[in-house]
Amino acid sequence: MSNPSKRKRTRLYVLLTTAVLVVAGVLGYIEFHLARPVGEGPAGPQVDIRSFHKVWSDEPIQIIGVGDSITAGLGAKTPSHSFFNRVIQTPDDEYAELRGVCLSKVLPNLTAENFAISGSESQTHLDVIQNTIPVYHDARGIVLMTSGGNDLIHSYGRSAPRECAMYSATLEQAQPWIANFRTRLATMFDELEERFPLGCEIFIADIYDPTDGVGDAPSIFLPAWPDGLAIHAQYNQVIRDVARSRDHVHVVDLYQTFLGHGSHCRQFWRANYDANDPHYWFFTNIEDPNDRGYDAIRRVFLNAIVEHSRLVPKYTQHSSPPTTPRPRPADAWLSQATLANFSIDPFSDRKDPLFCNRYE
Repeated sequence: MSNPSKRKRTRLYVLLTTAVLVVAGVLGYIEFHLARPVGEGPAGPQVDIRSFHKVWSDEPIQIIGVGDSITAGLGAKTPSHSFFNRVIQTPDDEYAELRGVCLSKVLPNLTAENFAISGSESQTHLDVIQNTIPVYHDARGIVLMTSGGNDLIHSYGRSAPRECAMYSATLEQAQPWIANFRTRLATMFDELEERFPLGCEIFIADIYDPTDGVGDAPSIFLPAWPDGLAIHAQYNQVIRDVARSRDHVHVVDLYQTFLGHGSHCRQFWRANYDANDPHYWFFTNIEDPNDRGYDAIRRVFLNAIVEHSRLVPKYTQHSSPPTTPRPRPADAWLSQATLANFSIDPFSDRKDPLFCNRYE
């Protein structure tokens, strides 16, 4: 074989090898950096359904939602699939494992109203509590709450950072705003207590991270934010600290639940990679959950309520092994169109000293 023929063959091999490597690199980049498959089926932790086999209380219970678009349900497939509505009543197309696993099953005299506003920041949440939420004289309360996430992400780096819209701020710049959030959150809890003279329990979520703890904002199509993770961590610490000072306020851990389901969900080499469900739980706007994300949020809220609520009978912790409840029709008194707005006559004016009202 002549030298020219060998050189031609060598060049051909080099070109083919280069083409294969380029194609593989492009496909790998798409798969591990751009792909955001949402998956299908249930998402999030299991719920111990044993706690939902018997009624917890037949006294009047008022459930309210407070907060931003996560509690309002933006990104859910239908209103009945929002975490707030799903905690109260399972939808007609519920997964078999959780049909009837909801608060209306165990609290037959509950009413509910959702005061959450999409796009709202923590100052608005305080305003809503002070100016819109009434005093519920005849019912004990359960508050489902998300607050603080929009304080971090607004206004997406499009304008100079400010309090309650601190995106792109430095950690030093954010310190007074973080301190004000601590004061504001404590005031929110105080004001909510005043709305429930018979006592209330507050379940507030911490703030998840769409970057899976990496902090590379461009992966979620936002400008780089060098101090973003540090500020995020301090906001979450405020939520935990203020909740810890009150024995009736409980943190629902969305941060840990959502790690591995953000912009790096396909990157198997990451410490937060979830091999059992390597899928994206966020809506197209990045900051809200998609339908599977809301399923996961519903589950961690239910688990937190079962773990911490003094309404839950203690015997449920030692009952028989979990079984899947048989499907049942939706309750006749529950309107699917207005799942978050019921009404029912008060049942009792008694106060249970075990039920959280720490300022009695």
